[in-house]
Amino acid sequence: MLGCALHRDEHKYRDTEMARITIKAADPQWPQAFERIAQQLQNTLTTLALRIDHIGSTSVPGLPAKDVIDIQITVNSIGHPEIAKKLTQAGYLHLPEIQSDNLVGENADSPELKKLYFREKPGEREAHIHIREAGRLNQKYPLLFRDFLRQDVMVRDAYAKVKQELAARFPDDADSYYAIKDPYMDTIYRAACLWQAGKISRR
Repeated sequence: MLGCALHRDEHKYRDTEMARITIKAADPQWPQAFERIAQQLQNTLTTLALRIDHIGSTSVPGLPAKDVIDIQITVNSIGHPEIAKKLTQAGYLHLPEIQSDNLVGENADSPELKKLYFREKPGEREAHIHIREAGRLNQKYPLLFRDFLRQDVMVRDAYAKVKQELAARFPDDADSYYAIKDPYMDTIYRAACLWQAGKISRR
């Protein structure tokens, strides 16, 4: 969800020092970890942050995941200079080389996929911080993806199985892991769009 497929290039930075890809059982403490980080981010950005959401696999109860908290900050404009300035001054790591997400069928240069990307403060819990503009495709994707997995246990469990199998087969090969997982996530997103439109049943 993003938190998800949209940030498929970030494995170069998130799997630091060639760490093995490990999928953990769902941890009931993940929401509390998000809340602590989100409060710090809110204090840093104040009114620049329209909303701060827990996204990614750790935001879905019962879903195994890597032990990383994915966070989406929604803003009016990622071009506002105070956003990067405030986060950097607060100690968050800005990775300016990551400027957009990826989605099957979308042009990589589309403004619908543009974002800012930060990592946690040095020494703090691992977190991926995605800053996206309100109403853009990449801002809506992770929220819909999350909500769909939260309500459909079968899809959630199938997604967990795919991640676990890929991690078992490619524990040290992030390129192969994400090359398969991310397009699968885009397929789930398409199903989520149909679910939102009422074209498939709401369980």
